[in-house]
Amino acid sequence: MLQCTAFTELPEMGARVALMGLEDEPGGASEAPELDAFLLCELGEHEEGVEHAAQLPSMSASGGRDLWMFWTDGDGRRKFRFAELLPCPAVIHRLSVKDGDACVLFDRHPAAHSWDVTDPLADLMAERIREEVRRDRGDGGAEGVRGGGS
Repeated sequence: MLQCTAFTELPEMGARVALMGLEDEPGGASEAPELDAFLLCELGEHEEGVEHAAQLPSMSASGGRDLWMFWTDGDGRRKFRFAELLPCPAVIHRLSVKDGDACVLFDRHPAAHSWDVTDPLADLMAERIREEVRRDRGDGGAEGVRGGGS
């Protein structure tokens, strides 16, 4: 399943207030995480009425919960909400019962688990990086051979 392509500008003040609410130690001020200006929905493709969702980075997640931002577009306006949610408990075991990949979404998320969601843009970027590395290694090896034969 392809990843949802919806993105939004992060309402920074709302995100900072929500992150401040995660402080679980009184007086234990943690360093504020760096936030991206835009967020991409992390869910797989979903129906139009389902909220988009993106996880926000936090320095201290209280009680094993993660901070998620949800948004919808409707009536010509974008509506945001923040929620502190437990992670999805699902784990997929491919080759070993001991080792597995955990779903990185929130508990009771709609659509597919994260391991079934593919991001074509990330795949394309990874392939481009691999091509650049191959080209750099190939050019470097060719120069070494040419330089040694002169």
